[in-house]
Amino acid sequence: MEKYSDIIKNAYADYWNYLKNEILFQNHWDNYFYGLIGISLLVWLLEILFPWRKGQSVFRKDFWLDTFYMFFNFFLLNLIVLIALSNTAAEFLNDLLNYIRLSISDLQIFDMGALPKWLGLLLFFLVSDFVQWNTHRLLHHVPFLWNFHKVHHSVKEMGFAAHLRYHWMEPVVYKSLLYIPMAIFGNYSSQDVAIVYFFTIAIGHLNHANLGWDYGYLKYILNNPKMHIWHHAKTLPKNVRFGVNYGLTLSIWDYIFKTNYIPYSGKDIELGFEGDDSFPKNFISQELYPLKEK
Repeated sequence: MEKYSDIIKNAYADYWNYLKNEILFQNHWDNYFYGLIGISLLVWLLEILFPWRKGQSVFRKDFWLDTFYMFFNFFLLNLIVLIALSNTAAEFLNDLLNYIRLSISDLQIFDMGALPKWLGLLLFFLVSDFVQWNTHRLLHHVPFLWNFHKVHHSVKEMGFAAHLRYHWMEPVVYKSLLYIPMAIFGNYSSQDVAIVYFFTIAIGHLNHANLGWDYGYLKYILNNPKMHIWHHAKTLPKNVRFGVNYGLTLSIWDYIFKTNYIPYSGKDIELGFEGDDSFPKNFISQELYPLKEK
């Protein structure tokens, strides 16, 4: 147990130092703190210049709540729980594998180091996006998980910052299901995967933005605002009652597995879920909501 307590203490110290360096502008291009701010400002500017719903305020409903969620979930949540939890879980899994005389390297299906880096990162992105697509489906199909996911679907007006409005339990589920598939592919440095993260953040922001884009033929590959707004539709046909358009970055999985749904322009559809009128409106109450619901 002492080993695990040391892992937790070191995780807090290491991430706190990392976060300080990011905010104080570490001298490298893959600065996640300012990268998030830069992408957010750029997509917000696009919303202002090319609004799809022209009557929607620049400071839309829950703009500041979603902005707080964005920084809390992307940075503070790691400091509070995620880094310590993931490091501890990773060590526990390694200990478990060692007990049965296996290691993570034994699970690797091929040597990623033998591939060109661009190809390895592409495979890393495709596998992680597919695992997350399946995890997203679970959040809609499993009632226990849906109670947590309601926080994200409580958005009533779409805007870029709604991308990162989610309950803190969601990344725990995502990271847990991602751990073994990603471990099989080997480790990449933060600089290696920075371009992947920045790309997925940008697409996620655009998906939730007040923009009426579908990217033409690329809509069959990339998730987009015209597709994703239907994922947030309050009313859907009974045959898709668990949801549609589960793609995070890529839309291709929805087209392959027939969960795509864009019946017409969703520009003015009502967003939310059944019973959202009584859903809490502030951060603390939304975080506590799943703990009070059966």
